[in-house]
Amino acid sequence: SKTISKCYVQVTGMTCASCVANIERNLRREDGIHSILVALMAGKAEVRYNPAVIHPAAIAELIRELGFGATVMENCGEGDGILELVVRGMTCASCVHKIESTLMKTNGVLYCSVALATNKAHIKYDPEAIGPRDVIQVIKDLGFTTSLVKKDRSASHLDHKQEIRQWKRSFVVSLVFCIPVMGLMIYMMVMDSQLSDAHAHHNMSSEEMEALHSSMVLEYQLLPGLSVMNLLSFLLCVPVQVFGGWHFYIQASRALRHNTANMDVLVVLATSIAFLYSFIILLVAMAERAKVNPVTFFDTPPMLFVFISLGRWLEHVAKGKTSEALARLISLQATEATIVTLGPDNVLLSEEQVDVELVQRGDIVKVVPGGKFPVDGRVIEGHSMVDESLITGEAMPVTKKPGNTVIAGSINQNGSLLISATHVGADTTLSQIVKLVEEAQTSKAPIQQFADKLSGYFVPFIVAVSVVTLLAWIIIGFVDFEIVEKYFLGYNKSISAAEVIIRFAFQASITVLCIACPCSLGLA
Repeated sequence: SKTISKCYVQVTGMTCASCVANIERNLRREDGIHSILVALMAGKAEVRYNPAVIHPAAIAELIRELGFGATVMENCGEGDGILELVVRGMTCASCVHKIESTLMKTNGVLYCSVALATNKAHIKYDPEAIGPRDVIQVIKDLGFTTSLVKKDRSASHLDHKQEIRQWKRSFVVSLVFCIPVMGLMIYMMVMDSQLSDAHAHHNMSSEEMEALHSSMVLEYQLLPGLSVMNLLSFLLCVPVQVFGGWHFYIQASRALRHNTANMDVLVVLATSIAFLYSFIILLVAMAERAKVNPVTFFDTPPMLFVFISLGRWLEHVAKGKTSEALARLISLQATEATIVTLGPDNVLLSEEQVDVELVQRGDIVKVVPGGKFPVDGRVIEGHSMVDESLITGEAMPVTKKPGNTVIAGSINQNGSLLISATHVGADTTLSQIVKLVEEAQTSKAPIQQFADKLSGYFVPFIVAVSVVTLLAWIIIGFVDFEIVEKYFLGYNKSISAAEVIIRFAFQASITVLCIACPCSLGLA
């Protein structure tokens, strides 16, 4: 007998089923090629050939001559079927050994491991030689009951509902508290500019007097050193810091535990420092009974959290949309298939309903009118119209006659068909589409990876810069106090120069942190 080898060729440039038919038709004619199977979505051709006549490189060359890109794939382990089974009735290690040794002797089984504790069997097999039903039969013959590990068919792990809810909540909380804080801030700015105009002219109109009074209300000290403005800002800031920032804190702590600094760390750093600094400076002002209200940064955290939680919310909404599409795709898969046994002249001898995962390559599957195709295959007998719109987007039903290929997940319309399975399980077009969409969803956009990588360097860099700022101002202050005095307005003359310098230096370095952290990088 001629020895037959198998190789896999990666084929690029195929656009539709006619490309597949073209490759298959042309290669079948060549000497030494036994059979060829091309999977469009996976871009993979499985060729069985006679190594005495032809070798893989020549096969790839033949495909290239047809106008496609082709390279021989080295690792042929791709074609192994993998089976996960639940085996009941094992009592001890000898049962395990019995199953394993019997299976390993079976032709076509490449690897097998059975775990007594979990009742699971993991089997690798060559789909050419043996199929899942044969394996199950072998185990049954040994006297154990066995069933497939039930796969979770729903796309629940891709459902972003929970994250969407959590970020939406985060955003709404931050927004509710952010608006009044911003309002107060803008109001103060406007009033300040009006006041300085008034001071410049020395003669105040009645409106300006009112403006002065209303801004005085906000600057009014309830307790020495605690103005209405600062108190309101503080009260509005606390809930945002706790509820709005909750998820950020969790994620930042996780990142730090793994010694990485991502955007969450920056956000948390900026908001916490702004908040704590403002809070402490307020306490100090109250303790000193300061006449001039300290400059606080209570407006930073709410605004930051609003922008970033909005961004996260939108991101998850977008991801949820793809997941919906994916869930629909997954729901197209048939769950059962009717396998038939044919006698001579294609006479039906028997038929049985099996789980779709148990269909083997080469099985004859019967599809009734209105039924879904469980696997990819070739029509052997029957004529029908098939609705492939869910997969190819082709609106008109497609005529199928013996020799035509059918796609899993498409719907048979008027005639009964017998098909021979060519691609089963994870190799069907539908499974490949699902896999591609899943991969696209779980992988990050290159620009996002770049931003994350940058922020890894960015966080330590900004922290370093703010520390440098702190030290620089302290040095400047002790060398030339006038400069600090010029920029640090309204400090209390009663406190020592050293304290003024340190306070001003802190203010400068905190400002650096607060401005740099919510950088465009993170928001984008």
